Amino acid sequence: MKLYSFPRAPNPRRVHIFLAEKGVAVPVETVDIFKRENRQPGFLEKNPLGGIPVLELDDGSHISESVAICRYFEELHPEPALFGTSPRECAEVEMWNRRVELVLLNAAGMVWGHGSPLTAKVVKQIPENVAPNRKRAEQFFELMDRTLSGRTFLAGERVSVADITALCTIDFAAAMIELAPDPSLASVARWHAAMSARPSARA
Repeated sequence: MKLYSFPRAPNPRRVHIFLAEKGVAVPVETVDIFKRENRQPGFLEKNPLGGIPVLELDDGSHISESVAICRYFEELHPEPALFGTSPRECAEVEMWNRRVELVLLNAAGMVWGHGSPLTAKVVKQIPENVAPNRKRAEQFFELMDRTLSGRTFLAGERVSVADITALCTIDFAAAMIELAPDPSLASVARWHAAMSARPSARA
């Protein structure tokens, strides 16, 4: 088994954190997306869409998409449960993970793609997309803050894949596009400090 990854990117990083929370070690081969290694024919045989991470199984088959990889390991190693246990908890985790992906990760990706000089050579940038997506992210931070004022983690009182997705997205956005929650959002700040202090966050 091998994980093809580029840990500085948010999607691969969430798999690394997920595995660390599970206490599972998997050999890693780095695929440098800045050098377009993920667009070379050899890698496209593993994932025709060219995205990372990709998990290579012992039989030579491949699983791509970070959540799919996380779900695979959740089935192999059910404890600690990071996708929930009860039907209600599983639904809450799924709801928040999707919210983070569809709103925050998408907005950060649009700002990154259309506003960063690092992507200008590979993306036809539309600068008008930057401001409204920054606003979307800021509004989502406010929603997170209201939610976290009444609970420890996004989906309740236990850490979940939704928290991992949010942490990776926020850290990427803050470092790469100067998009971070306002310091006045005390509940988000408390949550972020707690997530960042977990040993898995350094995976």
